[in-house]
Amino acid sequence: MNDWPLLSLVTFLPLVGALAIFAFAHGPKEVADRNARSVALMTTTLTFLVSLLIWAAFDPRNPDFQLLEQRAWLAPGIAYAMGVDGISVLFVVLTSFLMPLCILASWEAIQTRVREYMIAFLLLETMMNGVFCALDAVLFYLFFEGGLIPMFLIIGIWGGQRRVYSSFKFFLYTLAGSVLLLLAFIYMYYQVGSTDIRELMRFARQTGFGLEAQNWLWLALFASFAVKMPMWPVHTWLPDAHVEAPTAGSVILAGVLLKMGGYGFIRFSMPMLPNASEFFVPLVFALSIIAVIYTSLVALMQEDMKKLIAYSSVAHMGFVTLGLFTFTTQGVEGAMIQMLSHGVVSAALFLCVGVIYDRMHSREIARYGGLVYRMPVYAFCFMVFTLASVGLPGTSGFVGELLVLVGTFKVNTWAALLASTGVVLCAAYMLWLYRRVMFGKLEKADLMHIVDMNRREIAVFAPLVAVTLWMGIYPKPLLEAMHSSVALLLEQHRAALKTAAAGAAGLAQLGQ
Repeated sequence: MNDWPLLSLVTFLPLVGALAIFAFAHGPKEVADRNARSVALMTTTLTFLVSLLIWAAFDPRNPDFQLLEQRAWLAPGIAYAMGVDGISVLFVVLTSFLMPLCILASWEAIQTRVREYMIAFLLLETMMNGVFCALDAVLFYLFFEGGLIPMFLIIGIWGGQRRVYSSFKFFLYTLAGSVLLLLAFIYMYYQVGSTDIRELMRFARQTGFGLEAQNWLWLALFASFAVKMPMWPVHTWLPDAHVEAPTAGSVILAGVLLKMGGYGFIRFSMPMLPNASEFFVPLVFALSIIAVIYTSLVALMQEDMKKLIAYSSVAHMGFVTLGLFTFTTQGVEGAMIQMLSHGVVSAALFLCVGVIYDRMHSREIARYGGLVYRMPVYAFCFMVFTLASVGLPGTSGFVGELLVLVGTFKVNTWAALLASTGVVLCAAYMLWLYRRVMFGKLEKADLMHIVDMNRREIAVFAPLVAVTLWMGIYPKPLLEAMHSSVALLLEQHRAALKTAAAGAAGLAQLGQ
C-alpha cells in the first residue's frame, strides 16, 4: 500500500469527479442535477475512504514525513513533492470526512446551477487536501491560493442578499496577505536554493536565516496566516462571509479553511523562523487574548445565529494561536485537538442553523422559541454541539481547551488566566442561544407545524455526534498520531534556536 500514490489520489480524485460532472451531467435539468449530486457524493465518499487508507498506512511512531511522492516540476529546487506527518494526516482525514456531509446537506437546499455547485465543491476539496499534503512551498502556495476561487464562487453565486460584497471582501482580505507569503517564499528560495519544506527546515536547523531577515519573513507569513485563521483584528471578513454563504459553504469555511492558517504557523513559522517566533510571542499572546475575550463579548450581542457562531470561531481560533506559541507539548497538541474539534463542532453548528433555515428561511434568534416540543431529535443534536463548543468534559471541545490552558499556564500564568475567561463567556453566549431557540413557549403560529429532521439530515448529524463524543471520551488515537511529529517540531525549533545563538556568539567574538 505504501507504494501507491495515495496522497495524489486523495488530492486529485475530487478533480476527476468534477471533470466527470462537467463531461457527463447533461440532458434534462432534473436528470442532470440528480446525476451531479450522485457523482459528487460518490466521489467525496471514495476520497474519504482513501483518507482512511492513508491514516491506516501511517506509522505514528515515525515523526518524519511518510507516503512520500516526488517528481521534477518547475525548476531545480522546485518539485512536485507530497508527504504527510502526524500533523497533516489528521487534517486530510478531517477535510475528507466533512465533504460528503456537505454534499448531503446541499441535496435539497441547492436547486439552481446544481452541476456548477458540485463542481466548485469538488475543486475546493482538491485544493484543501493539496494544502495539507504538499511538501513544497510553491506547491503549497498554489493549493493555498487556489482554494480562494471556488469558495469565492460558492459565496458569490449561491449566497444570500449581500453575497457579492461578502465574497469580494473574503477574496481581497485573504489575497492581500498572501502576496506577502509569496514574497517570503521567493526570498527563501534564493537563500536556500530550494522550496522543499524539508530542505527549508534543515537549513533553519543547520544555518538559519539572519535575525533581521527572520523578523521580516515572519511578519510576511503572519500577514497571510493571521487573515486565514482569522486573528483579531483581521477577522472582519469572516462574519460577513459566513452569514452570506450557503450552509455547506459555511461548514467548509469554518471546518477546514480556517485551519490552514494554524497549519501554516506549524509548518513554516515555528520550525523555520524560531527566533522571530519567540520574539513575537507577546504580540501573538496579546492578539489571541483580545480575540478570545472581545469576540466572545461581540457574540453575546448578536441577533443572527450564523454571526454568533462565526464570532465564536474567532474566539476558538484565539485558543489555537495561544497554544501553538507556548512551544510546549501540551500547548501545541492542545491547539491541534482544538482545531480538529472546532472543525467538527463548528461545522455541525452551521448545519444545525441550516436545518431550521431551510424550513423557516430566517436566522434571527428572536424568530424562534420552543422548538424542543416540535423537534426533539434536532434539539438533542444541537445540545451536543452546543455543549462541545462550550467545552463540556466528555466532548471534543474540552480536551483541546484543557491542554492549551495547561501549556499556557506553564509559560505565562496571566495569559492562561485571561484566556480561561473565554470559556465562561463561551458558555454564556452558546447557552443563551440554545435557550432562546429551543426553550420557552411555542407561541409563534408558523412554528406549530415545523417538522423534525428527516432521515437524510439524521444521516448527516449522526457521524458528527459520534465523532464529537469519541474525541472527547477517547482522544488517544489522535494524540498518538500527532505526538511524535509534535515532539520533532519542538525539537527542531529548539535546535534552530541553538544554531542562531551559536551564530550570534561567533559574530560577537569576531567583533571583539
